[in-house]
Amino acid sequence: MQKTSTDAKKPATTGTASRFKPTRRGFLIGTGAALGLAVGYAIWPRQWPNAWDATEGETLLGPWVKITPGGRVTVAVPQAEMGQGIYSGFAQIVADELGANWNMMAVEPAPWHPAYAHVGLVKEGVEGLPSVFRGLAGWAGEGVVRRLNLHMTGGSTSMKGYHDIVRQAAAEARAWLIAAAAREWGVTAKEVDTANGHVVYKANRMSFADAVALVDLEAEPPAPALRPASARPLDGKALPRLDLPPKVDGTARFGADVRLPGMVYAAIRHGPVGGGALVSASAPKGIQMVKGPDWVAAIGITSWEAKRALESVKASFAAEGRKAGPWIQTELARLASGSEGDAVAGEGDVDSALGDSPVTADYSLPFLAHACMEPMTATARITDGRAEVWGPTQSLTLAHWQVAEALGIDSHDVVIHPTLLGGGFGRKAEPDCMVQAALIAKAVGKPVQLIWSREEDMAADRFRPPVAARLRGRVADDGEGMALAAFEARVAVPSVNTSFMGRNMKRFAPSGDKPNAGAIEGAAEIPYATQAFRAVHLPLEQPVPLGYWRAVGHSFSGFIIESFIDELAHSVRADPLSFRLGLLKDRPRHAAVLKAAADAGRWGDGLDKGFGRGIALHESFGSIVAMVVEAGVIDGQVRIGDVAVAIDCGRAIAPDSVRAQLEGAAIMGLSAAMGEAVRFADGQIEEQNFHSYPVMRLADAPRRISSVILTSDGPLGGVGEPGLPPAAPALANALFVATGRRARNLPLGQSYGA
Repeated sequence: MQKTSTDAKKPATTGTASRFKPTRRGFLIGTGAALGLAVGYAIWPRQWPNAWDATEGETLLGPWVKITPGGRVTVAVPQAEMGQGIYSGFAQIVADELGANWNMMAVEPAPWHPAYAHVGLVKEGVEGLPSVFRGLAGWAGEGVVRRLNLHMTGGSTSMKGYHDIVRQAAAEARAWLIAAAAREWGVTAKEVDTANGHVVYKANRMSFADAVALVDLEAEPPAPALRPASARPLDGKALPRLDLPPKVDGTARFGADVRLPGMVYAAIRHGPVGGGALVSASAPKGIQMVKGPDWVAAIGITSWEAKRALESVKASFAAEGRKAGPWIQTELARLASGSEGDAVAGEGDVDSALGDSPVTADYSLPFLAHACMEPMTATARITDGRAEVWGPTQSLTLAHWQVAEALGIDSHDVVIHPTLLGGGFGRKAEPDCMVQAALIAKAVGKPVQLIWSREEDMAADRFRPPVAARLRGRVADDGEGMALAAFEARVAVPSVNTSFMGRNMKRFAPSGDKPNAGAIEGAAEIPYATQAFRAVHLPLEQPVPLGYWRAVGHSFSGFIIESFIDELAHSVRADPLSFRLGLLKDRPRHAAVLKAAADAGRWGDGLDKGFGRGIALHESFGSIVAMVVEAGVIDGQVRIGDVAVAIDCGRAIAPDSVRAQLEGAAIMGLSAAMGEAVRFADGQIEEQNFHSYPVMRLADAPRRISSVILTSDGPLGGVGEPGLPPAAPALANALFVATGRRARNLPLGQSYGA
């Protein structure tokens, strides 16, 4: 159980102005007056649990790095590991700056503490997360993030948001080791360096294990200096991932792998989509049942017995408000095709520039489920008014807050033990399953593991919203080539932010669903040169709970914009690649990425009969990605050939992880484009398992995926999400070339007989 303390004096920072002194066992970080706020101070916590602990013999060199007596270097990682490689990414940054041996690196999840708050959100900005997170920089900056103790994995911000902080921490740890060894050798620290897990001075070598034992814990921390690029041999190098061996041999612990003494299991049933209070519930004698506000659960000594017990429970729920159904998409289409609505972005006189006969196209995308391989799960134990919860989470902050609120205890009486995630994609930013497990554990008086069935995981999801859009444009020759004389995007989509905030951060939730550019990110700004531009967001209040889905707004704006750019190219009989390049004369990074993908995808080469190539470009989360897809329709089935993808993310610290994310995002984007869709009728979801919600299978996957990583002088960009937006439009554009028929409604399989 984590302890609390109020006697620490220094604010939690890791910069050169205020550094932590190392300790053998642990460290405390205060949140004193230096971080105070003039507005709303009463809502900020006054004390925090103790942060990272070291076992006997380990030495903490600040909040991020500790070294064992054997010389193993362990890095604290506050971000959720859900397959994207962030554990290894943080370790690689530290190992490179510290001069460590990669074979001696290890990681641990960081505790919920302001030292690890995601202050990178302030420094980098963040797409695809609640507006309160985006607005912190303009409000009160880093201090607010630390006061909120804000931990969140999302928006492809982990590496770019923490890179400088973690690297600085490694430099400080290196300075401590160098100072200790230099003092032992009787030389100046400037003459000493580190390499491959040793401190080095000429022919002298001292292992990290020996050096850390000599660190003077009472001395003033030495001033660190960051290594130049030439002295960082691991930067940009493919290294073995730290999380793969335990995943292969089965020792890695995911949420459902937790076992506690005396633990029982729970199965759960939720009310109608969009809410509906539990009215009544009854169970046969001998069945232990727990009632929640809009759910009912049954208990068993195994997960199977809990499931069987739940089947015997009879429950009724109240229907509240208008039920989810096809009317949502119908209303969105009406909004998109109308004329009302104010622009959230634009320039120039669009109406005049469009003329009398603009190119016009209507697009639509359905609700989507997250469909993580690992369904929602959590294990909870309540002891003496304190709660421990184990499970997969993308936000320790929301998990602590909501479990504490549900149990009526202080958030510092809650300890969340994060496990590895078997897929997240934004769904596990929400701690609803953790809250339920805690409430059930309190009710039964025993540790409880709750595992949602696949049907419940689908039905009680927080969905990617449906979209309807009308795009209009006109291409003209400006004397130097084809130009976009006018471009208008009218996008009707419910706001994810409003839905998410209303459930998870009510204190900051906006009042009502209002038009905003963030809701249509990727459509409110495009990379192509335009003479007149307008983007209109048309929100719709509806009952289905919405959540952050991989790439968020970019996941649908990529399809809309890049499909229409292709249509504009074909309207003037221009090659889609050349047409795009002509509009990117002032965007050399975008043009370079597009050319790289085209070269890797053999643009212009011959193809098998019935196949075509499509291309798409999209910028999101600080990175630029282009994709070329080969596809055709064979016997009424969409078939995908080769896929080529190129990215400019500034620089790739861990290139193998970048490639893996590009390939995974391409597969997920193509899967959604091919056949995924969620439908509602009378408030109930129709697709409740994979037999009716078909995700891409191996036989339907691309023949091969090739990736190109470009290095540029741009800032670090994200890589987990940017590879998804170009997939659907590149596929749609390829199928148009292959068949001569343009499909504007996802999923594409329905348009081609699949």
